[in-house]
Amino acid sequence: MTLSKVDRDLLHLCLDRAPRSWDDFVDRYLGLVVHVVRHTAQARAFHLSAEDTEDLVSEVFVGFFRDDFALLRRFRGNSSLATYLTVVARRIVARQMAHRKSPANLGDSTRRIPDNGTSPEDRLTNREEVAKLLSGLNGPEAEVVRLFHLEGKSYQEISSRVGIPENSVGPTLSRARKKMRGQGFAAT
Repeated sequence: MTLSKVDRDLLHLCLDRAPRSWDDFVDRYLGLVVHVVRHTAQARAFHLSAEDTEDLVSEVFVGFFRDDFALLRRFRGNSSLATYLTVVARRIVARQMAHRKSPANLGDSTRRIPDNGTSPEDRLTNREEVAKLLSGLNGPEAEVVRLFHLEGKSYQEISSRVGIPENSVGPTLSRARKKMRGQGFAAT
């Protein structure tokens, strides 16, 4: 899909800082950014509160606005503006999630792994549970799950570290989650 005239005009108005252009831009792409935030969180097994979602959406729009619209200025029109914004937003959200280091339990987006506020006994129990779940996976699957969920690494980082194609990381995570659910993980 190519850049539409409406998007081209809106982009130029924003870059020229025309009155109300930024408001129109936000109105047009707010739903897209909210969707990207929620989808990225779900794909990374992060539980987001309404406040977390709002914060991440704000971070994305700040990213678009930062440095005199540097990200928007980089757009070359080789795709639709929505496609470009989706990719950029996903990267911003993934970076923010990795920075926050608050992954949810593997395969379960409704619970969080205990963080620094937990007792040593709780952290030890959690580590034992994760180790038990990972022991049911083969070497590469366990490593992919560990890197993604416990270290917050991107697909690209996992690919280069484990030595598998980047487009194989997602399917590997899906298979691993299915195996872990089969170990009774979903019931805990």
